[in-house]
Amino acid sequence: MSITVQNITKRFGTFTALEGVSLDIPSGRLVALLGPSGSGKTTLLRIIAGLEVADTGVVRFDGEDFSTRTARERRVGFVFQHYALFRHMTVFENIAFGLRVRPRGTRPSGRRIRVRVTELLELIGLQNQAGRYPSQLSGGQRQRVALARALAVEPSVLLLDEPFGALDAKVRLELRRWLRQLHDEVGVTSVFVTHDQDEALEVADQVAVMNCGRVEQVGSPEEVYHRPATSFVYNFLGNVNLFHGRVDDGTAYIGAEATGHLVFVRPHALEVARRPVSANFFRATTKHINAAGPVVKVEAVTEWGAPVRVEMAPERFRELALRAGEEIFVTPRDPAIFTNNERAG
Repeated sequence: MSITVQNITKRFGTFTALEGVSLDIPSGRLVALLGPSGSGKTTLLRIIAGLEVADTGVVRFDGEDFSTRTARERRVGFVFQHYALFRHMTVFENIAFGLRVRPRGTRPSGRRIRVRVTELLELIGLQNQAGRYPSQLSGGQRQRVALARALAVEPSVLLLDEPFGALDAKVRLELRRWLRQLHDEVGVTSVFVTHDQDEALEVADQVAVMNCGRVEQVGSPEEVYHRPATSFVYNFLGNVNLFHGRVDDGTAYIGAEATGHLVFVRPHALEVARRPVSANFFRATTKHINAAGPVVKVEAVTEWGAPVRVEMAPERFRELALRAGEEIFVTPRDPAIFTNNERAG
């Protein structure tokens, strides 16, 4: 089931949550709506679900206008951040709930419900927990049950609102990998909201980066990370150093006196040496070095007093024999250059 939203605008009083948003979600894809709080991600998800009504614009499923149809008519499965499981029901009955409340004419038989729930319990790896109650499960297990309940009714679209937001970091990591595997097995068109860039980049087929009620960029994880369309996308995705600079013959020169352009450089794209290795460098002084882990992280201060973060391989760190308080020469590689908030140059 493909989803198309076209020119969606939604206001709450004087606050504009969405303004002219358009987005195409191909059938069978796992798409992340990524952005900071207040960017409009959840509002857009709820409009796709039929839980909110847009002020203007159209929502289409497989090319058909579904803008005025209810969530039930859209056959949407919705998973909330805080599980929303029924505390008085067992795991089995939570998953079966959507099937049991169907109108009599479309309700499966008791045997068919048992078969379907058993299949889902096996799919989520909780076949031995069927008789337990939500309070007897871990947070990660409860979220798996919530996903199974949404899938039980065989939705045409699966929508997830910050599905792992209430979980600790280790469980989040495990579940997002599991969600990717689950999607590959089930294949239902899925859209999930997150503010966690690592989550979006690792799990999604396609990422829509949102900011202030607009879509800044849509693309594969590789595209939005390596080829950001705006300064916001570059600054939002991953660690980055922001400098002011000038551009001469296509080369960005960084410095305190430079104006007119914003220059973004990832910490791993800053080359450190004991002496200048090109004409385009600046001086800095190391302040703190963290050599624990697979990447050495260096915090330094530029000659004009701005902080700068550098990442390098342990082998390069040992070769340089860096210590805190030393002068280094820094050369930027692969900078992204913008004028204010314009498209990449």
